Amino acid sequence: MEREQAHLAASRAALRAMREDAENLNIADVTANWVNAKVLQGEIDARIKALADLSHTPLFFGRLDYLHAPGIDRAEGASGENFYIGRRHVHDGDGDPMVIDWRAPVSQPFYRASKKDPMDLRLRRRFGYTGGELTAYEDEHLTDQAAATISGSAGEARTSRLLQTEIERPRVGPMRDIVATIQPEQDEIVRAGIGGTVCVQGAPGTGKTAVGLHRVAYLLYAHRERLARAGTLVIGPNRSFLHYIEQVLPALGELEVKQATVDDLVGHVEVRATDEAAAAMVKGDARMAEVLRRAVRSHISMPVEPCVVVRGSRRWRVPAYELEEIVQELRDRDIRYGAAREALPQRIAHTVLVRMEQAGEAPDDRVQDAVARNAAVKAVVKAVWPVVDPAKLVLRLLGDADFLAEQAEGILTPEEQKTILWAKPARSVKGAKWSSADAVLIDEAMDLVERTHSLGHVVLDEAQDLSPMQYRAVGRRCTTGSATVLGDIAQGTTPWATDTWEEALAHLGKPGSAVEELTQGFRVPREVIAYASRLLPAIAPDLTEATSIRESAGDFEIRTVASADLTAATLAACDDALAKEGSIGLIAAEARIPALRAALEAAGVTCLAPGEETSAESRLTLVPATLAKGLEYDYVVLDEPSAVVDGEPDERTGLRRLYVCLTRPVSGLTVVHAAPLPEELTGRRVVEP
Repeated sequence: MEREQAHLAASRAALRAMREDAENLNIADVTANWVNAKVLQGEIDARIKALADLSHTPLFFGRLDYLHAPGIDRAEGASGENFYIGRRHVHDGDGDPMVIDWRAPVSQPFYRASKKDPMDLRLRRRFGYTGGELTAYEDEHLTDQAAATISGSAGEARTSRLLQTEIERPRVGPMRDIVATIQPEQDEIVRAGIGGTVCVQGAPGTGKTAVGLHRVAYLLYAHRERLARAGTLVIGPNRSFLHYIEQVLPALGELEVKQATVDDLVGHVEVRATDEAAAAMVKGDARMAEVLRRAVRSHISMPVEPCVVVRGSRRWRVPAYELEEIVQELRDRDIRYGAAREALPQRIAHTVLVRMEQAGEAPDDRVQDAVARNAAVKAVVKAVWPVVDPAKLVLRLLGDADFLAEQAEGILTPEEQKTILWAKPARSVKGAKWSSADAVLIDEAMDLVERTHSLGHVVLDEAQDLSPMQYRAVGRRCTTGSATVLGDIAQGTTPWATDTWEEALAHLGKPGSAVEELTQGFRVPREVIAYASRLLPAIAPDLTEATSIRESAGDFEIRTVASADLTAATLAACDDALAKEGSIGLIAAEARIPALRAALEAAGVTCLAPGEETSAESRLTLVPATLAKGLEYDYVVLDEPSAVVDGEPDERTGLRRLYVCLTRPVSGLTVVHAAPLPEELTGRRVVEP
C-alpha cells in the first residue's frame, strides 16, 4: 500500500511538472508573426488546461502486470512490464510513462481480460479511493491458478468488491465518468472504429450515456488530427441534461467537444409557440422533406426569351431553347438549389464563349467570368432561378393554403394539410410565432438550398424521442462523418417516438448501421428494475427485460395514502431519503410541481431545479416528470404515478413516461400514491420492500 501511495504521489508530482513545463514555454523567438503566435499560444493554453490535476479524481485506478512485454515476440523471452492505467498519460522527467491513458491499446486488457482470455496478463489490480486518497487495492490473478483470486480462494471468481463499491457509491453533483468501471460489452462499443455508425439500445442503468461520452473521448484519442479538423458534437434532449453530463469529458481531458440540443442546431428563428400533437406529428413526418423539396424547386421557371450579351461592338445571342436545355439539365442533376443557381450563369457564359470561338476569337477564363457577370445573364438567372429564402419559404408554405396544396398534392392528405396550416398567417419571418417543428422545417429548406456543414462525429443521446425530420437534421451534421446513437425504445415519450432503430437510422442517413443492445444494468437496483419492467409488455414488447448486476437489492417501498395526505406523505418520504447519503430526486407530474414546491418551501427544505448541481447542503431536486429522462439520483421519491400517466396525451406515452421515472434511482425508490396504480404495474404480485 505504501509503495502504491508513493507512486500516486510521484505521479501527481510528475503531472505538476508537465504542467509547469507547458506554462514556462517561451514562444517569443519561434513564431514568424502575431497570427502564428496567437494560434500557438492557444494550443499551449489548451495543453495547460488539460494538464490540470483534479484533486478528488483518481489519477490512476488500475495496474496491469503483463507476463511479457507488450509488442515483443514471446519467444524472445522478454520479461513482463507493469502499467498504471488512468485518465490521462503522465510521464516523468526522462519521458518514461508513470500513468498510461485508459484509451491506449496497452490499457485494453484492463476492461477485457478474463480467466478464459487473460490477454497475457499475470495480474490486474484495482485501486479504491476515498476523497482522492488511495486507501485500498484488490488483485485478480488471471494466469496463476494457484494464486488467490479476488475472493481470496483459488478457483472462485467473484465480482470485484472495489468495482461493486464504485458502481454503488452515492453521488452528489453532476454525472461522473465510468472510466474505472467500464465493462467488456461497454468497452467494445467505446473502442468501435470511427468508420461506421453505432446505435446503442440501452435499458435504464446500463450506462449508455456514459458509454457514448467515453466513445467520444476514445475517438479523439485515436483520431485526434482528423476530428480536430472535422469537429465533434454531443446532442442531448435538453439543457438540464447537458448541464448534468458536462463534467464527464473534461474529467477525461477532453475540453473541445461542443454540446447542443436539436433545437440549438436548428435555431434559425426564435421559437415562441408550441404545436398541438397532431400538427407536430405531421410537421415531423419524413414526407415533409419531399413537400419542401417541391416548394423550393417550384421557384424554377423555363426561359421564354433569348439572352443577348453585348461585348464591345458584338452581340452574342443564346436562344430560349438552349437556355431551357441548360436549366433542364441542372434540374435533372438534382443538385442543391443554391449550387445550381451559382452554376447557371457559368453555363450560359460557356455557351457564349463557344460562339466566340466559332467566330474566330480566343477568349479565356477571365472572359467567361466577365460574361457570367453580364447584366443580361444576371437577368436571366434572376428570372428563371431566383434566390430562395428558406424561412420565407416555410412561412408561405404554412400560411398559404393554395401553395401548400400544390406542393403537398399526393403526399399529405387534405386533413393533414389543414392540421399544419396556421389559423392566422404571419406577415413576416420575425413576426411569426414559430414552433420547434417549424424550425426543423426551415433547417431542411436551408439544406435544400445550401449544403449543411458535416462534422467528424456526432453523439446523439435520448434519440428515441426524435421525429423523422429531426433525425434528418442531425444526419445532415454527419453526412461525411460517423455517429453514435444512444437511446431506449421503452423510454420514447413523444407521440412521434421511433418504433425501431432501423427506421430511425434510415432517417438519419445511416441505414444498415450496427445496433448493439445493453441489457445488464449497473446502477438501478434489482428490485426497482424488475418492478419497472412490468410495463415493458405494454410499452415495448420486443425489448429484452433488463437485469442488474448489483449485489444489493436496494431500498424499494410503495406507500399508499389517502388523497388528503398525499403531499404530506411525499414530504415525509423525502425526509427519510435525506437522512441517507447521496442525492435525492423528487419526481412528480407537471401539475403537481407547484403544490410540492410550496410544501417544501413551507417546510424549510431547499429544492434545486433539474440540472442544478447538488451539494452537501442542497441534495434534493424537484423534477417534473417531463424532464426526468437521462437524469439519475441516489434516491428517488415518485409522487402519484397515475398523475404522471394522465399528464401525457395517450396511455402508451404516459406509461413510457412512468417507466422513465421509475428507473431514475441508484440506491432506492419510494412510490407514494393515493390514486390506484396503473394496472400494468399491479397485474403481478407487488414486490414487498
